[in-house]
Amino acid sequence: MGRRKIEIAEVKDPNTRQVTFSKRRSGLFKKANELSILCGVEIAMVVFSIGNKPYSFGHPSVDVVATKFLQQATTNSNDDAQGKNNNNPNSNEVVDGDNMERLNQQLSNLQAQILEEEKKGARHDERLKQHEVTQVSQYAELQGSCLELQRKVKDNVDAIEVSECMLLLAKEPVVGVRKQMTTKKRRKN
Repeated sequence: MGRRKIEIAEVKDPNTRQVTFSKRRSGLFKKANELSILCGVEIAMVVFSIGNKPYSFGHPSVDVVATKFLQQATTNSNDDAQGKNNNNPNSNEVVDGDNMERLNQQLSNLQAQILEEEKKGARHDERLKQHEVTQVSQYAELQGSCLELQRKVKDNVDAIEVSECMLLLAKEPVVGVRKQMTTKKRRKN
């Protein structure tokens, strides 16, 4: 049966793409490990998944290889810059080891400040949510108080209307009301 040759193209199905990524990544890391053992080389690989999650492999480690690479790049930049500095005395100074440590320290300080500000922001967001909850509960209390007040006002208006009617009746009694009541009672009997 043997292996078939597959066309190199992007896998359309997301689930199949994820499975293919996982299998190929482990195979790629295995080949890198073999290369480092067989040839005695230092190697580093960093792969980002579809979900932007990083995966890395390094021999002896990714940090060691990356540091060595960056130092070589800095050395090459220094050589290039020294050549330029010889030609142009006003050119900018290249970052050396002490400056690199200072910049790394500044970066660490800034990252710590960012983390602290994120924590402060989270605390402020929590306080804001609590404030909104208390405002909603206060609104509900006010609404209940308003309904109670409306009921009391209606009762007082009804009482005032009854009082007005009673005062009018006291000033001008209605003639014949008693007679009508007595005739109704007789009819019932």
